[in-house]
Amino acid sequence: MTLQLSERVRALGAQAERGLTEQFSRIDAIAAENTERVLAAFQKHRVAESYFAGTTGYGYDDMGRDQLDAIYADLFGTEDALVRIGFVNGTHAISCALFGALKPGDTLVSAVGAPYDTLLGVIGVTDKGPGSLREYGIGYRQVDVTADDRPDVEGIRAAVAEPGVKAVLIQRSRGYATRASLSVDEIKALCTAVRQVRPEVHILVDNCYGEFVETREPTHVGADLVVGSLIKNPGGGLAPTGGYIAGRRDLVEAAAMRLTTPGIGRECGSTLGNNRLLYQGLFLAPHTVAQAVKTAVFGAKLMELLGYRADPASDAVRHDIIQMIHFGEPEKVKRFCRGIQKGAPVDSYVTPEPWDMPGYDCQVIMAAGAFIQGASIELSADAPMREPYTVYLQGGLTYESGKAGVLLAVEELLKGE
Repeated sequence: MTLQLSERVRALGAQAERGLTEQFSRIDAIAAENTERVLAAFQKHRVAESYFAGTTGYGYDDMGRDQLDAIYADLFGTEDALVRIGFVNGTHAISCALFGALKPGDTLVSAVGAPYDTLLGVIGVTDKGPGSLREYGIGYRQVDVTADDRPDVEGIRAAVAEPGVKAVLIQRSRGYATRASLSVDEIKALCTAVRQVRPEVHILVDNCYGEFVETREPTHVGADLVVGSLIKNPGGGLAPTGGYIAGRRDLVEAAAMRLTTPGIGRECGSTLGNNRLLYQGLFLAPHTVAQAVKTAVFGAKLMELLGYRADPASDAVRHDIIQMIHFGEPEKVKRFCRGIQKGAPVDSYVTPEPWDMPGYDCQVIMAAGAFIQGASIELSADAPMREPYTVYLQGGLTYESGKAGVLLAVEELLKGE
């Protein structure tokens, strides 16, 4: 039994793959270095079978949970870390970090335009319910990117110099914007610019989709906190839920008080038998991320051969796992996403349709036949149903399965020609 792929699509795939040797070699080298870092951290902290036992109830004295915090802190070059299945998603983790870092009367600056759609309700830019930063008297301003979609460094300097600014949020990935994702070096430059104006300002980085794509993380180059989701890169496709925060000890502790409650913080939080998956997922993460990056590069090359604009281009150095493909019309978006769904190991028979997804200002179509619901490290494709009708492709637990999924998406796309 084989997948229903035409000879034309298989030939296009082979043509695309022949031109990717140099890119794949570069990706493999990064994965090798990051794997060594993870292995060294596991050995340093003497990871043992006993760490995988779960706790229930309050979760006091969970050695595996607490040692995983220490391993994350080592990997991100920070004083402390908080890795918890109690974070329901990346937005929740970022929200806890923001509420921990800001107090009434403070102001938050978003450094590269509007943050990801689901954070707009957290900040209070959109009225999505009670409890936003704005309701707590925390101000907000954003510095939009330049006309060529790059960070406006001088604009950031000016914004940070304003009275009351206490924290700066840098979003590493593009989200549903069309700007380029930020490299660790670019984040370093932004951190330096902020520090030159206001050294005391807290710098928080939304690190979702970026972990292990490079050999350094934002906290290695000046960020105070990095925040992300375990069902993206660092969970390696095995973490069933959760998120992490790594950085300065006082800011991590403040975020922990928001996750649970003041006076308890990180001391409570049972792991319910999930420690093994969190450890094993982190151990696999450098390799799994490399598979996702290879899938993105392959997808870019294949779509370029068909005449579509891919961003980043297939020969670009990557800073996250997200691949944009510009279709320009809604029907092509739908066909491509339906093809990705057909390439999924789970729910491959389902037909994705645009719907009113919570936290977004327009309908969203999402192809995601994943073992873990919503896991972006598994092959998925989603798009806001608005101009310029761009699909955001990400994930792939193995390059082979990711490649097959992309080929099926192209097969579905070509049926409409």
